[in-house]
Parts: sequence; C-alpha cells; structure tokens
Amino acid sequence: MILVTTETISGKELETLGLVRGSTIQSKNIGRDITQGFKTLVGGELKAYTEMMNEARAIATKRMVEDAEGLGADAVVCMRYASSAVMQGAAEVIAYGTAVKFK
Repeated sequence: MILVTTETISGKELETLGLVRGSTIQSKNIGRDITQGFKTLVGGELKAYTEMMNEARAIATKRMVEDAEGLGADAVVCMRYASSAVMQGAAEVIAYGTAVKFK
C-alpha cells in the first residue's frame, strides 16, 4: 500500500474510491502520568507521551490501511493525521486520506 501526502502519485493515473480513516484513543497509566507531570517542572521531552503518540499514529495508520484495503485500494493520497485531547493523559489520533486505485 502506497501512502502519500500529495494529491497525485508520479506516473500513475488514479481512480478515486473514497475517504478512508483509522483512529485510536491512547492513554498512559496513572504512574506514568504522575512522573511526566513532575518532568514538566524541570522541562525537557516527555518521552512517555512521545512514545504514546508514536504508537497511536502507527495504530491509526494501520486501521486506515485496512479500511483502504477493504475498498480494494492500491494507495492512499492526501494522507493526514489529526489529534485531540480526550481527557488529561489521553489523546485521540486519526489518520485519514483518499483511497485510490491505479488505472
């Protein structure tokens, strides 16, 4: 499966199949949340949250690809990510784009 952020794929003629998406909501356990809270006092990267968001993007991307494969897509164009806080320490990540088939 080809994933691109552009509207086209060089050298390919595309047939649009439709919107595809995948999402997840991730949170860290309360112990990690407390330790990351202390980290904000001294500054620096919140590695537990970086890991959480990387994992969330990977899951959302996988689910989007599965959605595209269900439509018989060869690729997803205009692929994007969005995220929002659901509650303290939990975030939703959505991956979305347009499923296409090569002509």
